[in-house]
Amino acid sequence: MKLLRKFYLPLVLGIVLSATSCEDKTVKEEKNPTDEYIAEVKREYAPDGRVALFDVKSEKQGDSYVLKGESNETEAVESLKQKLEAENIKFKDSIRLLPDAEELENKTRGVVKISVANIRDEPKHSAQLVTQATLGMPLKVFKKKGGWYYVQTPEGYLGWVDYGGIQNMEEEELRSWKKTDKLIYLETAGFSYEEPDSDSQRVSDLVSGDILELVERQGKFYEVRYPSGKKAFVETAYAQPYLEWLENLEATEEDLIATGKDLMGTPYLWGGTSPKGMDCSGFTKTVFFMNGVVIPRDASQQIHTGEEVDTERNFENLEKGDLLFFGKPATDSTAERVIHVGMWIGDNKFIHSMGEVHISNFDQDADDFDEYNYNRYLRTKRVLNKEDEGLIYLKQSDLFTLPEAEEVKM
Repeated sequence: MKLLRKFYLPLVLGIVLSATSCEDKTVKEEKNPTDEYIAEVKREYAPDGRVALFDVKSEKQGDSYVLKGESNETEAVESLKQKLEAENIKFKDSIRLLPDAEELENKTRGVVKISVANIRDEPKHSAQLVTQATLGMPLKVFKKKGGWYYVQTPEGYLGWVDYGGIQNMEEEELRSWKKTDKLIYLETAGFSYEEPDSDSQRVSDLVSGDILELVERQGKFYEVRYPSGKKAFVETAYAQPYLEWLENLEATEEDLIATGKDLMGTPYLWGGTSPKGMDCSGFTKTVFFMNGVVIPRDASQQIHTGEEVDTERNFENLEKGDLLFFGKPATDSTAERVIHVGMWIGDNKFIHSMGEVHISNFDQDADDFDEYNYNRYLRTKRVLNKEDEGLIYLKQSDLFTLPEAEEVKM
């Protein structure tokens, strides 16, 4: 009997203590009423973390809640506060609104100052490359960490760029830079020089789409100035005054194909959007940019622009320049996954970056039939000359220049 007592008494005590502990834990884990409103606001204003930051949490302090975190979406923060006030939830707003002008010394804008700037998902060189920005591209700057800056590209993509890739500016400095004449580099890859002589010392490499300040023409060279202020010379055969290029730009189907073929053989690079290396959506983004259109960064974003023209592999309905999307279709339990994009060039063929930029064939009788991509085809969208809030047409934007009306005011 004593043995039974010795065995059962600790067991019973253990069960009682365990039950008490669980009960206490339940009491302690009181539901935070702000969580559902934070989630609701995030769904509305920042559903895609690639282009909007809303990293907000709350902690209970006494009979109220402290809102913590950061966001670059002022409207989202205001919406959250209004929702909490409507529910009579007491709170203290400690959310950090970006840009942090004080930390950045009012330099909340920037311009890429090297041929291609790498933008990563964390402020370190070993972090994943998420996108790139070419020379002369204006950026919004939100915060800094060490020698890194958290920036946003014109199409909205967020990431970290190191100090070597960006010339930080105040708003007025950016306006002054935009007011200057510009030059666009058109060759796939090349160089600028210290003197108007291609045998002189190189200043830097250049890639197609790079934008520099145009100082003047000197014979067969343009004198240019970088956003950092350094001067150089670019051969006239490989560049053109930006406004002149823009005025003559027609962006036809054949132009898109020609641009795509100029990039043939460019190696695949995850996160790349330049002739130095590009992923699938970086390739289509580069092709359209060189034809005067800024399209969203990723394939899963590009698919939401333009007009749908096919979902059933009726390729006879496609036109040159249409974008083909690939991935996994939605099921009863999973959402659609868009993981690849290419551009139609006619004759049952499309060009895309996969391993390298190359042409694939959808002719099932051809020796080079691309069965893999044929089987994961989702649909085709027509982007060229379509009006869409996800598209920026350089002829209609002030991305690199100031609007005429603003120039008059100044």
